[in-house]
Amino acid sequence: MASFLRWGTDEWKKILIPQNLTSLAYVSIKRGLLEGTLSNSRFTEEALSFQLGISKSPIREALNSLQNEGLIRIEPRRGAYLRIFTPKEVHDLYDVREVLEAHAMLAAKITPDLIRELEASIERTVVFLAQNDKIRHIEEDARFHSLLAEASENVELGCILQNIQNQIWLFRGQTYDLSSSTAVLAHKRVLQALRNGNHQAAAEAVREHIRHVRERLLSHLTKGKRAL
Repeated sequence: MASFLRWGTDEWKKILIPQNLTSLAYVSIKRGLLEGTLSNSRFTEEALSFQLGISKSPIREALNSLQNEGLIRIEPRRGAYLRIFTPKEVHDLYDVREVLEAHAMLAAKITPDLIRELEASIERTVVFLAQNDKIRHIEEDARFHSLLAEASENVELGCILQNIQNQIWLFRGQTYDLSSSTAVLAHKRVLQALRNGNHQAAAEAVREHIRHVRERLLSHLTKGKRAL
């Protein structure tokens, strides 16, 4: 702590500003991937720097983070490209997710705070669905499942599931169109099982929910459309 106190105002700004710009670039680019504005195209540091109005250095850091998450691939001197998932890769991601989230339910610590947070999440999902707010609905769905992972109190499990969620993020636009109308009911089933203290029922509800989304998405893909 003392070492930080020796920094002057100007030096402190030099530390904070790049971090803030990298975070801004990361969030902006990731949102563009979700909204589809950066899909099916090559995007370069130069172009993104111009669009966001910031230097290439934080853009480069943000792109490296997104590549580490498996969302994009970077080709030297050519730029970055959205990752294209095969049906087999989609199946495998959802398969692993099903196993891990079901385990999280078996290990979940059920608390009043958890129940309240899940209830609030479902209420927000209902509102976003009624408003046809696709982006916020997808973000809330991801939040609901993050709460389930956190309930296991297993940090490593949470990190693995977060990585899977980051990759699934790319084709959430398709899962929204295919299964958004059933998400609320599925989430309510999980919540009710947890309210009853029935870990096994919660695990099975999570399995059914994830299988439903996976099968509808795979059926969609095998009809000739590739995952984003």
